[in-house]
Amino acid sequence: MPSPLSIRRVVLYKHGVGYFERRGKVTDSETAHLDFKARDMNDVLKSMTVLDLSGGSVSAVSYDSTKPLEQLLSEATIRIPEHGSLTALLGQVKGARVRARIGGGQVEGAIVGLESLPVVQGEASVIRPFLTLLVGSALRTFDVLEISELEFLDEAVRKDLEFYLATVMSSYKKDSKRLSILTAGEGTRELFVSYVLESPVWKTSYRILLDEAQPPLLQGWALVDNTGDEDWVDVELSLIAGLPVSFVHDLYNPRYQRRPIVEVRSEVGVAPVIPEEARSESYDESEVSDAGAFGSSGAPPSASFMPMDAPAPAPAMRSRSVGGGGRGGMRERLEQSTAVKTVTKEVGDLFEYSVDRPVTVHRNQSALVPILHRPFEGRRVLLYNRATREKNPMTCIEFKNTTGLTLEGGPVTVTEDETYVGEAMLDTLKPDDVRFVPYAVELSCSVSVDDNQEDGPVFRAQLNRGTLVTEFFHQRRTKYLVRNKAKRAQTLYVEHPRTGWDLKDTDAPAETTDGFWRFKRELAPGASDTLTVTERTKGQRQYHIGSLELVQVAYFLDSRFIDARVAQVLRDVVALREKLAQFTRDTQRLSEERTQLFNDQERIRSNIGSLQSGASQRELVDRFVTKLNAQEDRLEAIGGELERIEKERVRLQEDVNKRIQSLSYEAEL
Repeated sequence: MPSPLSIRRVVLYKHGVGYFERRGKVTDSETAHLDFKARDMNDVLKSMTVLDLSGGSVSAVSYDSTKPLEQLLSEATIRIPEHGSLTALLGQVKGARVRARIGGGQVEGAIVGLESLPVVQGEASVIRPFLTLLVGSALRTFDVLEISELEFLDEAVRKDLEFYLATVMSSYKKDSKRLSILTAGEGTRELFVSYVLESPVWKTSYRILLDEAQPPLLQGWALVDNTGDEDWVDVELSLIAGLPVSFVHDLYNPRYQRRPIVEVRSEVGVAPVIPEEARSESYDESEVSDAGAFGSSGAPPSASFMPMDAPAPAPAMRSRSVGGGGRGGMRERLEQSTAVKTVTKEVGDLFEYSVDRPVTVHRNQSALVPILHRPFEGRRVLLYNRATREKNPMTCIEFKNTTGLTLEGGPVTVTEDETYVGEAMLDTLKPDDVRFVPYAVELSCSVSVDDNQEDGPVFRAQLNRGTLVTEFFHQRRTKYLVRNKAKRAQTLYVEHPRTGWDLKDTDAPAETTDGFWRFKRELAPGASDTLTVTERTKGQRQYHIGSLELVQVAYFLDSRFIDARVAQVLRDVVALREKLAQFTRDTQRLSEERTQLFNDQERIRSNIGSLQSGASQRELVDRFVTKLNAQEDRLEAIGGELERIEKERVRLQEDVNKRIQSLSYEAEL
């Protein structure tokens, strides 16, 4: 039985949902039914509103609900596996009374069990299942494969089996779920139902008609899809541009919560709990303002297809017959055949297009719905971006949204003088927003680029805590050479990347974006033009005073990074560092000498140990001992010298560090 509630209004959004309104007549306490896909039930239960507009009431809304499949199957005492279902079933219902048809007769009894027995077939033996029944007081065994019919006589077993099979079957069904609206009242009344469902995103597609003599014309189409199971017949269609919050929440499936087990125990008296007072909050409802209806001539007069800063002439429609083949006939035909009257209004940050005529879209079909037909302010310009195309600029429409509407982003097909000239993508535009819409490569204009980078002179020097920092400018010069080979004058915008550097000795850009400077150039027919963009940014070099040489000190003084006082201190530091270097060389020399003495003593002691007794041997030992004594004296002298050198080195190093750290100087060059 079809529902008396037909779809009367559809509102489609850009974030994947649709708002639907239904209206219909009910009589007395009639129940109205609606069918939804199972996957839509969560959205319906979350958003449905039901109103009786004629003084009646809505007593309840019921719907097909179900427990989760696992929960339902756990309540059944029977389990039927994917394979061996018959033998598995019979093995689970021991004691159940059955009536079996075997051959031409019937046998009634209780199931005792199921077992597999070997059966001889020809020369082979096969295993076959046998069912054992208690018939009267006797046990009888039957080949299961010879049983043509088996009837369960126990009502409980039969219902349990039917429940299990129905539950499993419901998990495979893709049919709809029924929602019933129970009403109460007298006579015939009007019922209103609204809800939100997941819906395809509506899309936009635009056409731009360019004509030298008239303002450019923008035509907009909305692409809507009806993927539901019901036709939209003469519905009120609205399209919302924006992105409200929406989400999926499971309300349809029953939800179970594990409960704690509480033991009974004795407790002392408990003081009453006083909950905190709730805060009352009031909300101001913002009014929705209607921007009013508009038609093909509802926009204010816009500039013709010429520079945007030129005076805006009044639209002059040329007089032609609709079927005429003269130039410009397409524009008149479009204005007549797709005359659009769309009511628009702002809803917070959203924007709504409401088509004023009924719309019909059959189930599983899509439709193009005209939503916009207006002239706008724009002109043809060239836009060069080196990263987009290195050799040529793009032909663009400098599009100013003077339609008074929020335009959703979408593809644009551009025609000029009734000829297709290219395609583009239009960004979402608020009223009075300006965008460049590139739709073709301008081959009649070529661009070559020359890059040069250098470092400028130091403009500041600062000496502090042992480090000299010099500041200078990195300078980058980019030269754009443009050749306009066309026979008409053209306006060119050059997009130069913004990388954090500052412009220097360069004309101010006509526009600035987040990533680019746009420089405007007027190109004469057949002429060339050069645009030079100079940028600079600060750079630094650091010098550690403790490692300078005299030649560097002289360079810093000549460059005025330091003055004569600082230069003299630095020369003294260099001299002290030379003394420190000499101490290091002396220390290394004495250490090497001491190491050589240690090695020579080891050799002498080894020789003494190898000598035998005798007069000649004693003379040799005396010589070795005398030499060892002399070496010991030298080792003591070396140790004293090293100690003196180390003390002097530490003193000099402290003096050098003190001199370096005390230096402070700053110069503006």
